[in-house]
Amino acid sequence: MRTVDTERRAAAHDAVASDAVRPDRPGSAGPTGLTSPVAAPRPGVELSAQGRAERSTRARVARLILELGPSTASVIGGRLGLTPAAIRRHLDNLLTEGLIETRTARTYTSRGRGRPARLFAITDAGRSAFEHAYDDLASSALRFLAQEAGPAAVEKFARHQVSELERRYGAVLADAAPADRVRALADALSADGYAASAHAAPAAGEAGPAGPAGAVGPAIAGEQLCQHHCPVAHVAAEFPQLCEAETEAFGRLLGRPVQRLATIAHGDGICTTHVTGRSLADRQGISASGGQPC
Repeated sequence: MRTVDTERRAAAHDAVASDAVRPDRPGSAGPTGLTSPVAAPRPGVELSAQGRAERSTRARVARLILELGPSTASVIGGRLGLTPAAIRRHLDNLLTEGLIETRTARTYTSRGRGRPARLFAITDAGRSAFEHAYDDLASSALRFLAQEAGPAAVEKFARHQVSELERRYGAVLADAAPADRVRALADALSADGYAASAHAAPAAGEAGPAGPAGAVGPAIAGEQLCQHHCPVAHVAAEFPQLCEAETEAFGRLLGRPVQRLATIAHGDGICTTHVTGRSLADRQGISASGGQPC
């Protein structure tokens, strides 16, 4: 069943995602600096030149609100060179589609409190539309790279992308005790928006150390690193090299073999990485690069 939020997100993606990374005219450079065609109209609907210009300008208004934060109509119109009537028309359309919302803020003058100002702010649906637009652009760029230079070039790009992440996280993990490194990595990932956590992973069928009253519990075979959010999940669904490069980086950072058990990109609810326990890895002589790719 489609909820109201789902309907708004669908409308957001249809209205903004196709325009957000495209220019006002065919063959001109868009905001990303790449040459892009005018967005294709919906199936069965032929947009006029004026209609395409309206959609493109509306996307520019939404993008500016996303970049500036809550802003007044006069500020937005002034930045884009639009008349008061034009900016009101675009803002009304964005409000109707659920891409933006209104807020009020008190203004203060030399005589004290003034009239409340009407501010326009991006909604979650509007922000999601831009995220999908960037996903589409990234997928197109990687698809082009694979066609022009081959799959090896995509793998090289993926490793280059995670190299900066590995450099930053390496400094954090260097200060952590070996037993705390998985949790430290989870904390670092959470700070970057991955909503990560670390948990002990018992090995089924193996006896562990004796617990209270002589009870024997399962042996701890390692830990599981869980990522509840993935910013590049839509792109990684088509290009698993991104997941593989990230998994390899985790192994190097932790100095232990790792294995990706599940990924959001492949339809799982959580990205789960198994990290082999230090004692088990030492006993079996497994290197950090011995983990299987996702």
